[in-house]
Amino acid sequence: MLERMFVGQEVDVRDIEIEEEVQDMVYLLDGEDIVAKSPLAAVQESILLVNSDLYVTGARELDAVDLPAVIEGLENVPFRLRGYPESNKEKLLLITVSRYIERLALENDGGTHRASFQRLSRINDEQGTRAVYERLAQTDTDTHVYGMPDWTPPPEFEVTMHGGWDGDFRDSWFVVHVPEDDSLPHAALVAIEVESRTWKGLWTYDIDTVREINRHIEREL
Repeated sequence: MLERMFVGQEVDVRDIEIEEEVQDMVYLLDGEDIVAKSPLAAVQESILLVNSDLYVTGARELDAVDLPAVIEGLENVPFRLRGYPESNKEKLLLITVSRYIERLALENDGGTHRASFQRLSRINDEQGTRAVYERLAQTDTDTHVYGMPDWTPPPEFEVTMHGGWDGDFRDSWFVVHVPEDDSLPHAALVAIEVESRTWKGLWTYDIDTVREINRHIEREL
């Protein structure tokens, strides 16, 4: 399953035997340097054995979303990922990172959070997504949502809506969090639908890059 998730990506998967390990582990290597490692069980629980419906329906609570170190360590690696029905798992990588960034915004309770949905009605249609953004609306985080304006949040839903019909709104998927406290974690995921149900994107925790992405969205959308 791990190999299938990264087929065609800039990430190679191979098996090795390490005598001192007492459980199956996943190592992230840059050349021969170990960047991070996580138990295989953690990768299974966070992505490999997860169905995206858990996030859509809200069956997996936002507080339960966590990224194993080997997934976090893939920041700045470009991915080209397919959605269903072409693949059941590839797009889940972006969904999981998106939920992780939303969790950061909720925990930090401040700063700015921006997220694109292509269609704003997705917030209302997906029970799990609506629950996440209702919680964010109740925090001190300045929350902005973007997409084609086929749904308008009700007045009690305290988010700022940005609607449009051009490609920036139709084809983009981004989740960006800039905390109020500069010492807290920053995070951004940016992806573009380059063809039907196929996404090209990456995520980053680099503070300067996250802030630059945030400024670009603020100016252009």
